[in-house]
Amino acid sequence: MIDVGSKEITRRRALARAEVHINDEGLAKIEEGTVAKGDVFATARVAGIAAAKKTPDLLPLCHPLMLDYVRVDLVVDRAAGCVRIEAECALDGRTGVEMEALVSVSAAALCVHDMLKSTDPEIRIDGIALYEKDGGKSGSWRRSGA
Repeated sequence: MIDVGSKEITRRRALARAEVHINDEGLAKIEEGTVAKGDVFATARVAGIAAAKKTPDLLPLCHPLMLDYVRVDLVVDRAAGCVRIEAECALDGRTGVEMEALVSVSAAALCVHDMLKSTDPEIRIDGIALYEKDGGKSGSWRRSGA
């Protein structure tokens, strides 16, 4: 790990997104609440929050952080044939929360996959990426075209 002890404490925030492409039957089951394993969005939301908190356990060079805030939102986008997932993490600290947001959205996407795999064996997770970050000496950043 790098030494962040001399960095200024600032508000740090990061937002990541992903898409889970699922067939129409799977999307309908999510909307109707008839997925055999239970409430997909509630379960994926908890998985994403838990994952954000466990990021340094999964990525060995990440600093353990005391997150102030984690939000995971999921929505069915029928036109695109997917579940869109957005994860946002924030804290007041010396290092950013980009990895926590990315791990959070990834775990939420994997949870959706796990809960729907019996309905659609061709589920595909796409577009896992960081879209925004704020804080620190580099200030704010937004993905171009986002």
